[in-house]
Amino acid sequence: MAGLSPYIVAIVAAWVVAQGSKYIVYAVQTRSLAGFRQLYLSGNMPSSHSATTVALATVVGLHEGFGSAIFGVAALFAAVVMYDAVMVRRSSGEQGVAIKALIAEQKSKVATPRAAKGHEPLEVVVGALLGFAIGLGVFLTIGQ
Repeated sequence: MAGLSPYIVAIVAAWVVAQGSKYIVYAVQTRSLAGFRQLYLSGNMPSSHSATTVALATVVGLHEGFGSAIFGVAALFAAVVMYDAVMVRRSSGEQGVAIKALIAEQKSKVATPRAAKGHEPLEVVVGALLGFAIGLGVFLTIGQ
């Protein structure tokens, strides 16, 4: 597979698998195949943000070395994204839900905002493990 960037392949594969997994988890939980929005919405199990950044960091570490500067950058990038998913986006999503409830309770004419969902810690951990597995698989397949 000459010419394929293992870095890009890892990112795309991790995103596709994570988002596809969200749809499967949703379909099993709801016993319905109608939840196509799960293929592009943020939040839920597993975290595609975690999967993509960890897949990239894994390929970078295996290809460039875990002591390399670029691995340090990739690892920091993954850590910031995962922290943000759990602490910042999750918090703002919970605030959005509360604001929507207040608007409804007050019967206000204020437009209801969209509340983007962040992640529970387990969703981030599962996404990170998925990303590691995909990154390792990509490296062993095309990255050496």
